[in-house]
Order: sequence, then structure tokens, then C-alpha cells
Amino acid sequence: MSRSLFLALGLSLVLFFQGSQAELYASSYYENTCPNLEDIVTDVIKQAWYYDARILASLTRLHFHDCFVHGCDGSVLLDNSETIKSEKYAKPNYNSLRGFDVVDDIKTALENACPGVVSCADILTLAAEISVVLAGGPSWKVTYGRRDSLTAYPDEAEAKLPGANEDLSILKYKFSAVGLSEADLVALSGAHTFGRAQCKSITERLYNYHGGSGYDPSLSYITLYILQQRCPLYGDETVLNDLDHTTPDYFDNKYYTNLQAGEGLLYSDQELLSTYGSSTASIVNDFASSQDKFFESFVESIIKMGEISPLTGSDGEIRKVCRKVNGS
Repeated sequence: MSRSLFLALGLSLVLFFQGSQAELYASSYYENTCPNLEDIVTDVIKQAWYYDARILASLTRLHFHDCFVHGCDGSVLLDNSETIKSEKYAKPNYNSLRGFDVVDDIKTALENACPGVVSCADILTLAAEISVVLAGGPSWKVTYGRRDSLTAYPDEAEAKLPGANEDLSILKYKFSAVGLSEADLVALSGAHTFGRAQCKSITERLYNYHGGSGYDPSLSYITLYILQQRCPLYGDETVLNDLDHTTPDYFDNKYYTNLQAGEGLLYSDQELLSTYGSSTASIVNDFASSQDKFFESFVESIIKMGEISPLTGSDGEIRKVCRKVNGS
């Protein structure tokens, strides 16, 4: 690692630990000010889920993309304005992130019940937990007290969000830069046990592996054949593919057994197991053999992620509308 890269990593870790000292509160935080919070959010998500099987994964992903960019502050939800350049148009998010309309519906319902109380950042955190549980995954105690940012950070979104075609070394670096470990990387990647990805995310490993003209040899032959049929070269890049073809809408540990079979959809997923000599491979194998172990680790990691550099106290604001700052 170059000296400049080492210094940049060190600075980012210092900033993370400084920012993460802000205090969050127990799940009883809204007990008096918005006592029906969890029921309201659950009802809105269930209604959306009835019409859209993908929404649970989409809401979980929103929380991830929010926290990785300047901390868990709801900045990912802001639209373009005269003074704000939205993160929604950053390459990792554009025509990919979804669920914003459901967040709007949640916020409207909460503003009707308890106006000016619940932040958009806390909504994303709670929506992720509820979505994982509804999909059959583990539950956890959500901490509260995050406040909403006054701006967005599109350049950080471009630089900091992990990419579908990145090597394991880059993934480790990006997780480390926000205070997350290799174990967190493997556990949080397990959220790819539900949801979809577009062909544009996998065409490189199907046809131009490492800039060449071949395919990624870590793919099983049957998986390669199926994906090339679904995503032909120069075909429609928006075609959707299951991240976990075994149980695509269920939160379980099949994502890891798929990796063992060479059936990971994204290059970045398969890298966790197929990178020679990597310590992440043993974690993948542990999670593949024990769903309980995966669930336990996932809960620890997503709680940790949800506490990345939150705005608390008098910092930021409680937005009335998640798409725009107050007064705009």
C-alpha cells in the first residue's frame, strides 16, 4: 500500500471513530413521542410488499447505501435541488436504488401520527430490520436518535460504495474505511440472499473478465450458461437476475452455499470465497454450514453499520419530507 493511500485510510478511520462517538438510544427512544412507530412502519412495508416482492431487499439496501456515505444520516434520500446534488445519480445508485416511494409513504404516515419526531435516517434503519424479519431473517433491537443531514454527498457515493466488480482487496479497504471488519464484510454481503441485480452488474464477468474477452472461471458452467442466456452480450442491461437463485425472496444462508457451488451472481460476492488464501473463505464456509451463526453475525454487523457516524443532538434536523431539507 502506498504511503498516500495508507494516510488516507488512517484519516478516514480517525474520522469514523470520532463521528461514531455520537450517542444513540435504546429501542424505547420513541416510546412516549411516537409509541406506534414500529406498527406504523410495519403496516406500510407490508402493504408495499403485497404488490412488490423485491421491496424488502430494496429497503435493506437503502440503509446500507445510506450508512456507507457520510454515515447513517438519510442523505441518500435527498433529491436534486438548487443547492443539493443528489446521491441518487451517483453511478452505484443510478437506476439501481429503489424504494424511495415507500419511504415517502412511511414518512407521511409517521408525520400524521407524530409530526416532526422520527428522522428519515431512523426510518431507514427500522425499515431494514422489519424487512429482514418479514423475509424470514433475524430480528434485532434497533437503536434510535439519528438526525437527518442538510445535504447530500454524491462524490462520496461514487468513491465509497462497494462495487459489483471490485476485487476483495478493494472491498476490504472500503469496509475498513468505515470501521467494519472482514467478518462484517462477509456477514453484510449475506443480505444478497434476497433481491435482484441487473445484467449490467454481471456482463463484465460473463464476457470481459479482467478486461479480456473471456469469462470468470470461478463461475460454474451451468451458472455461466444460464446467465449468458439471460444477459447476452449487447443485450438489455436492465434485465433482472436473482442474487440468490435458490430462495430469491427469503432471508437465509443459501447465499453462502451458492458461493460454494460457484453460483454467486456478482463478482464481488464470489470473491469472498474464491480469492486464494483469503480469510473470508473460512467465514463463508462457516455461514454456509450454520444459518444460526450467519444470523448472529449479521445482526452484530448491521447494528454496527447502523451506528456509523450518525448525526445526533442538535446536528442536522428532523426532515418533514425525506426528499428535501426543511424550508426548501
